[in-house]
Amino acid sequence: MTPNRPKIAVITFLGSLDDHDAAWALAAVDAEPQLVWHAETELPKDTAAVVLPGGFSYGDYLRGGAIARFAPIMESVTEFAAKGGLVLGICNGFQILCEAGLLPGVLIRNASLSFVCRDTTLRVERTDTPFTSRCEQGQRLSIPIKHGYGNFTGSDELLAELEEKNQIVLRYHGDNPNGSAFQIAGVVNERGNVMGMMPHPEHAVDRLLGSDDGALILASLADAARERNAAPV
Repeated sequence: MTPNRPKIAVITFLGSLDDHDAAWALAAVDAEPQLVWHAETELPKDTAAVVLPGGFSYGDYLRGGAIARFAPIMESVTEFAAKGGLVLGICNGFQILCEAGLLPGVLIRNASLSFVCRDTTLRVERTDTPFTSRCEQGQRLSIPIKHGYGNFTGSDELLAELEEKNQIVLRYHGDNPNGSAFQIAGVVNERGNVMGMMPHPEHAVDRLLGSDDGALILASLADAARERNAAPV
């Protein structure tokens, strides 16, 4: 067990499904998860990172994440990110980050118009982020997806900018399960401290579940959060 277990806030919105799963997975990689209700206005003291988990916040009314972005806790999350704090959005959390303007682009309905729930293969495009430091360049990761609105898109100008600025961190390898532009499965902001991804790393931290590749993502976050504790932003 790592002595310095960084405190990572996991936000619970109305309709979150994977908050407890995310907390369990973070504990498995030697972090100290703390569930935070969406109506809170402040993150817990000494928060070193934030995770916005998967689910169907507010029933995906309007669009996935469109209402959750107005939750009271999001002001604190936005301020935390602006100061360089580490924020990871998973599935619905990714949608919320895009709707809140913390990440570029938008997630729309899958090209198949069907809900998809299965394992996918991802290709790691960058290892110099706080979320992929334990990965290898070009490494293939097996991580499941489960979503109806996971089709990442944006204007031609935006997509070209993401390529130019190297903000695409994860791509689907092989088939494209939702029709995302450029096979995009995960992106970071320009600063590199906020990442969103549609696949669920918290569901792939033990080989008994089929894969432990997701632990590489969450352990990378825990490592970076630990460093943040040692040298506060």
